[in-house]
Amino acid sequence: MAGFLQQVINGLSLGSIYALIALGYTMVYGIIQLINFAHGDILMVGAYIGFFAVVYLKLNIWWAFIIAMAGASLLGVIIERVAYKPLRNAPRLAALITAIGMSLLLENGGLMVLGTDIRSYPGGIITNKQLPLSVLGMQLTATTLQLLILAVTVVMMVVLQYIVHYTRTGKAMRAVSHDPDAARLMGINVDNTISVTFALGSAFAAVAGILLGLYYNTIQPLMGIMPGLKAFVAAVIGGIGLIPGAMLGGFALGVFETMVSGYWSSKMRDPIVFILLILILLLKPAGLLGKNNTEKV
Repeated sequence: MAGFLQQVINGLSLGSIYALIALGYTMVYGIIQLINFAHGDILMVGAYIGFFAVVYLKLNIWWAFIIAMAGASLLGVIIERVAYKPLRNAPRLAALITAIGMSLLLENGGLMVLGTDIRSYPGGIITNKQLPLSVLGMQLTATTLQLLILAVTVVMMVVLQYIVHYTRTGKAMRAVSHDPDAARLMGINVDNTISVTFALGSAFAAVAGILLGLYYNTIQPLMGIMPGLKAFVAAVIGGIGLIPGAMLGGFALGVFETMVSGYWSSKMRDPIVFILLILILLLKPAGLLGKNNTEKV
């Protein structure tokens, strides 16, 4: 039981990162029904912005978070305006292909500009200590980095919930998600609302990128591919388009991964995740929190 609970703690810290990335997927999908496959690569850009802020500007990790969020938000808005906005009324397949192309552009552009070297955040920016925990008489351990990841994730999620439910911008986002034509008739600037959604999602990806770089102690231009795909799986598991679903899916996927690694094989971790995606699509395509909507013909 102690080993099981230890794996849960490890899984929650990894799942927190997946949840942050999945939130960006689900926000964009919820408002314009687009799977933004470039989202994982925006994560990579945010991780590098944070790295440069720490290494070259000599800033602390909190300023790195802020600068990375600002830079990734700007990139997200530019991508939306340049690549996706002209295809707003085009078939969804065209926008999907464009998203894949934008992802490849960021990945290969990153390789050209940043090189293929693996870099690490400098030691000492976060004090990573082992902390003993006692749960039901069992002795467990957690690191300060794991607690930081979980705390940052919870704060970001609370902020997002506040923005979505209690601000004018959040009300506009919900209106556009429900019916963009009706929202436009009510005086809502749909284009600006979509841009804000991309900016928020990209900011969350930047935070996840820095946390991922700290968690694995490595960053490189292709680092966003697998976490981005897994976060998409997490969003589908929870119910894509639903913010609580993205949170639940991220945490569930992180715990599931660590269980597979701990009790079976780390080599099977990635294949099992995508097998899980297939099972979810077959058995409950709307996700754990989604509802199946039937249409009468």
